[in-house]
Parts: sequence; structure tokens; C-alpha cells
Amino acid sequence: MKNIGFIGLGIMGKPMAFNLLKAGYTLYVNDLDKEAVKKVSAMGGIPATYQEISEQCNVIITMLPNGSVVKKVLFDASGIAKYSSPGTIICDMSSVTVSESKECFERLKKMNIRFMDAPVSGGEEGAVNGTLAIMCGGDQKTFDDLKFCFNILGNSAVLVGPNGSGSTAKLVNQIIVNLNIAAVSEAFVLGAKSGADPEKIYQAIRGGLAGSAVLDAKVSRMCSRNFAPGGKISINHKDIKNALETAHFLDVPVPFTAQLFEIQQALKVSGHSEEDHSAYVKYFEQLANITV
Repeated sequence: MKNIGFIGLGIMGKPMAFNLLKAGYTLYVNDLDKEAVKKVSAMGGIPATYQEISEQCNVIITMLPNGSVVKKVLFDASGIAKYSSPGTIICDMSSVTVSESKECFERLKKMNIRFMDAPVSGGEEGAVNGTLAIMCGGDQKTFDDLKFCFNILGNSAVLVGPNGSGSTAKLVNQIIVNLNIAAVSEAFVLGAKSGADPEKIYQAIRGGLAGSAVLDAKVSRMCSRNFAPGGKISINHKDIKNALETAHFLDVPVPFTAQLFEIQQALKVSGHSEEDHSAYVKYFEQLANITV
């Protein structure tokens, strides 16, 4: 049975680690948050250093805040790459830029360490339920060798293309999801300002073309004022920044995405960055002086 290393036990990583443990795998775990490590250890995870993870595991998953942290964990003097054996698979499920994924692949390739970028969509609920959508960049053999993990963590895993393609798909996903939430927010503020019942509006439109997973997931949060984070604005702000940087590098104009970044920035300044991204509605509520 494979030993799996798991580094990064945040909102997404912790339930993902739980699911791998429940499936019966031996899991060596590491995170700067010692309380998170304790919780996973109580489920059977084995606290370990980077060296111990590298020496014990032939598959290592990283689920970290950004590309800079991923590179630090992999390539610092006492990082994962220093101790990993040739043939080890490192699967980065973090949301990073395309260039960062490609850099990790190229550097690890020189060490005969296999790499796959495999960011996810589905938020905390998807991580808990094992229903994440997993977007993969790499070669077919590495993808096939990781399917046993993907089948536990998600309900779909697609090999999009070579290394960097998973991160590209994630940026596309984040643009669509976040703009959709912003559009729902703007529209429901209009509905509330007109005096209509937001819940009745939702019931009226959800079966038509306006219906979406975002509509189903976020309207109830807006109406109940439940902004406990499933997908933090701060994390999505980082993802949209990555999307803008990639788009600018490729000379692709993304005016809606640029406007969204400024909405996120305004919510950061007003103290809402650690709330769920359904709190985009607060930006539009402030403009219209109304609460949904």
C-alpha cells in the first residue's frame, strides 16, 4: 500500500487528508499550523518533517496558499526535493500561476522527480464530500498513477494537457466562478432594492438559463448572512491576480476580471477578505444602501 505525504492542512487540505485516511492510506502530514496537524493526527495521520515525508512516501501532495510557498516547500535547503528519491511523484493541488507550475516541473525533472499540477474546484464542501473537480497538467502515466488519489478526493479528474495546463484550467474556472458570484450579487441587490423577496426571485429563476451551481450555493448564504468561509475572498483575490498576470503576459484583455479584482480589493480594505466569496454582495449592498 502506498504511503502518501500531505503538506498543507488548511480549509481545503485538512478534509482532503481526512478522506485519504478514511480510505485506508498511510498519511504523513505537515503544516505550520500545529493544531491542524493535531486534528489530522487524531484521525491517524503521522506528523512528519519534510525529510521524513520524502523518505517514506512515493506520492507527495501539496495544498498550499500560493506558488511562492510551494516553491519554498519544494526547493529550500531542507525542502522536499532535496530528500525525494527519483521516481517520486509530487502532486501540487494548490492554485498557482501557470509559470510557477512549469518552473516546478522543469526543476524537478532535472532531479528525475515526477510532477503534476492538479488544482481543484468545489470549495470546502467539495473537499469534505470528496466531490472536487480536479484539473491536471502533466503526462498520462503520472496521471494514471495518481488516479487512486483523485478517485478519493474528487468526482472528476481530467488530464487537460502537459504541465501547466491544470493551472491554466484553474484560472479559467476562477474567472467564471467569481464573475458569476459577482453577477448574482449585483442582480440580487437590484431585486432587494425593488422590494421583491430574494428567496422568491431565486425560486423563480433557478430552473431557467440563469440557474447554476453558483446560484444554488451562494444565494442562500447571502440571504441568511452566512459568510463563514468556504472559499475565502483572500484566496480568490490571489487567484484573480494570477489570472490577470497570466492574461497580461499572453496579451489577452480581461476587462471584467480586472473590475472583479478591484471589487475584491475594496472588500479587502473594508475588512471582508477572510469571509466567503458570497460576501461580494456586501460591495453592491453598500453602493445601493440595501441589504439582501
